[in-house]
Amino acid sequence: MSDFLLKLIRPDLAFSSVRDFLELGGDVLLALMLATFVMWILIIERYWHFATAHKTIASTTIESWNQRKDHESWFARRIREKLISEVKQSSERGLIYIKTLVAAAPLLGLLGSVTGMVEVFDVMAITGSSNASAMAAGISKATLPTMAGMVTSLSGIFFIAQIESKTRKAIANVEDELPLS
Repeated sequence: MSDFLLKLIRPDLAFSSVRDFLELGGDVLLALMLATFVMWILIIERYWHFATAHKTIASTTIESWNQRKDHESWFARRIREKLISEVKQSSERGLIYIKTLVAAAPLLGLLGSVTGMVEVFDVMAITGSSNASAMAAGISKATLPTMAGMVTSLSGIFFIAQIESKTRKAIANVEDELPLS
C-alpha cells in the first residue's frame, strides 16, 4: 500500500505529516493555515446558504411582493428595490471576507519567503560560508509558505467566481419574479 493511502487510513500519520509540514514552513505557514481554514469555512457557509436559506428568503420575498395590490406606483417601485436589496445582501454576506483572505494568502506566503531568507542569511553570517546543508531549513521556510499561499489563493479565486455567479443568478431570478405590473 502506498504511503499516501496509509496516511489516509491512519489519522495519526496524517497529523504527523501536517505537523512536519508546518515545522518545515515556519510560523508564517501556521498563520496561513488558519487563514485558509477560515476562508474554507466561509466558502462552505455560502454554499450552504444557497442550498438551504436562500430558497426560503427568495420565496418569502416573492410572496411579499405578490401580496401587494399596487405594483406600479413610485412607492411600489421603492419597495421592490428594497426587497431585491435584501436578497442581494443575504446572498453576498461574507463574500468580502473570502475575497480579503484570498488576497492576503499570497502576501502571507511572501512574508514566509522573507522570513525564510532572513534565516538563510543568518546561517550565512554565522557560518561565514554558503554551506548548502546549513541553509536548507531557511530555504524550505522560504519556499513552502509561498507555495501554500499561492495554492490557497488560486483555490479561493475559483470558488469566489462560482459564488459570485450564483449570487448574480439568484438576484436576477428574484428580480424576474417581482414584476412591475
